[in-house]
Amino acid sequence: MARLLGLVVVVACVACGRHSPAARGEVPTAAARREASTPPEALLVLAKRDRILAIVDPSTLAVVARVPVGDDPHEVVATEDGRTAYVTSYGHGTFHTLSVVDLVAQEPLPPVDLGALRGPHGIVVRRGSVWFTAEGARAVGSFDPQQRSVERVLGTGQDRTHLIFVSEDGRRIVTTNVSSGTVSLFDKRASWEETIVPVGLGAEGFDVSPDGKEIWVATAQTGSLVIVDAGEKRVLRTIDAGILGANRVKFTPNGRRVLVSSLRRGGLVVFDAQSRAVEKRVPLCHGTAGIVVQPDGSRAFVACPPEDEVAVVDLAVLEVTGHVSAGHDPDGLAWASRP
Repeated sequence: MARLLGLVVVVACVACGRHSPAARGEVPTAAARREASTPPEALLVLAKRDRILAIVDPSTLAVVARVPVGDDPHEVVATEDGRTAYVTSYGHGTFHTLSVVDLVAQEPLPPVDLGALRGPHGIVVRRGSVWFTAEGARAVGSFDPQQRSVERVLGTGQDRTHLIFVSEDGRRIVTTNVSSGTVSLFDKRASWEETIVPVGLGAEGFDVSPDGKEIWVATAQTGSLVIVDAGEKRVLRTIDAGILGANRVKFTPNGRRVLVSSLRRGGLVVFDAQSRAVEKRVPLCHGTAGIVVQPDGSRAFVACPPEDEVAVVDLAVLEVTGHVSAGHDPDGLAWASRP
C-alpha cells in the first residue's frame, strides 16, 4: 500500500530551554560524574533505571563519565562529529523530550521539547538533522540543531512507530510499527511517499543492509526474521528463526552477518546474510537488547539488562571476551567517533 505524504514544517521553536512542568523527570538534576576525558572513539551506553548516559573507553572497557539524562531513556545517537549525543525519553508514548549531552565536556545541555510529538524512541542523525520516531503521535520527525526547531513531521498512520533508519542521502526513511506489524518505507520524490509492508506482529528490531538492498525485521511475537526487498518493497523471505522476544537486529559493516538479540531468550544469534542460515548462537545473558558494532567490524557490544552489563563479542571468533558495567538496566547503545 502506498500513499503520498506532504512535507509538514513545524514553525514553533521547541528547544529553547522552555519545558512543561508536566514532563516529569526531563531536566536532569544529578551532577555528572567524570573519571577521565572522552576518547576519540567512545561507546555510549544508556542505563535506563539510573537515567544515565555512560561514556565508555572501548580500549579499556572502563566508564570515563556518567552524565544524567531525562526520564525513561531508551535510545541514543551521536552526531556525525562525535561531539554531541541525543537521547530519547520514551515513557511508553507519553514523554516528549530529547536529552542532549556534550560528550567532550561530559555535561548535559538543555533538552529538546518536542511538544505534541510524544513518545520519542528510535533516533538517528543524518546530514546534520536529528530524526526520531514519535510513537504517541504515529509519526516521525526531524530536528534541526542549528535552528533549534522541528523541521518536518511525517505521519505513518501506524501503531507504535518505534525504530528508524534514514539513508545516507536523506531521501529514504524506514520505520518499524510494532503493534501494526508493519514496516513503513518513505521515499522523497516531489513529496514524501509512504509504502506500508506487512511483516508480522511485534515488528520492532530491524536493520538495512549496507548496500541498501534488504531490510531484515525481527517479529518478536512469532520469533521470525522477515527479509524485505527494499527496492521492490515486498517480503522476500520469512525465516522461522525461533527467536521469541527478538529485540534488535544489526548488520556487520561488511554486510556478511546479521546479529539478533532477544529479551526473552537471551544470547546473540548470528546469521550468515547470504545463506540466511544461523552461523552460531552465542550464549550470553538471560535477556539481550541493544546492539552496536564497532565501525571496524571487530567487535559487537550487546546490552544485557537482567545482568546490568554490556557483553563484548569478538566477531572474529564469535565469543564473549569482556563485559562493561555501565549501570542498571542498560539498553540503548551507540558509537561516537570524533576526528
